[in-house]
Amino acid sequence: MEIFGVPLPAMLSQLLLGLVNGSFYAMLSLGLAVIFGLLNVINFSHGALYMMGAFLAWMGIEYLGLNYWAVLILAPLAVGAFGIVIEKTMLRHLYKLDHLYGLLLTFGITLLVEGVFRSFYGVSGQPFQVPEALAGATDLGFMVMPNYRAWVVVASLVVCLSTWFVIEKTKLGAYLRAGTENPKLVEAFGINVPLMVTLTYGFGVALAGFAGVLAAPIIQVQPLMGQNLIIVVFAVVVIGGMGSILGSILTGLGLGVIEGLTKVFYPEFSSTVVFLVMVVVLLLRPAGLFGKEK
Repeated sequence: MEIFGVPLPAMLSQLLLGLVNGSFYAMLSLGLAVIFGLLNVINFSHGALYMMGAFLAWMGIEYLGLNYWAVLILAPLAVGAFGIVIEKTMLRHLYKLDHLYGLLLTFGITLLVEGVFRSFYGVSGQPFQVPEALAGATDLGFMVMPNYRAWVVVASLVVCLSTWFVIEKTKLGAYLRAGTENPKLVEAFGINVPLMVTLTYGFGVALAGFAGVLAAPIIQVQPLMGQNLIIVVFAVVVIGGMGSILGSILTGLGLGVIEGLTKVFYPEFSSTVVFLVMVVVLLLRPAGLFGKEK
């Protein structure tokens, strides 16, 4: 069976690949949206922290003998702890200043983190084995689906939708949103707003670390793995709307699928289709698809 001259298995495999890429876009852009939406900081170090999560997972398996499931939990926690140190020692002094200062600081952190890992491991990739429980593939009849890629999609959706639910539908999320808009009023109710802000930043960068661990068995772990991805992720955030939690999730998944379909019909255009969509959206709706006009 063919669709527009393309065999169905080939199209479905590209759609799955697009959905996997979209899962990474969604999770990374979600972390950026949480940090920007709640803390008003443009976190350019997100790609480097994504790489750090992958490297810490590789180091946990290689040097400490941990299994995949242990590093899937521990590596994001370590990245989140690193983010908390950054927020408490540097970022919190920039909240009342122009966005440019936060952008420059996080860009400097990116160069520092990438430089440290590059000095120890070079630019060649480190192999990362797929966990035994998720190895192999499942024959669905119309296509063969790698088990690990299916796990990536499911895990990303669960994390993204859980984060959206907590921020948008729970009392904790209401405190977070109120704390960014009127911190003095929230503190009057006995809530420690500075601690809440610190933990929010830690959680946002932990999402990047979690995405890095998920990506490690699919792409080789190397110090520059976050450089190209972060540019696309920023485009996803802009298209969805800066600070929009649901917008970042839906836009990330949707653009991943669009990118996958583009690879089927016009492969040369696949690396730029996201940026074309961004230009069109900004022309028609400058605040993004889900953003609010100010």
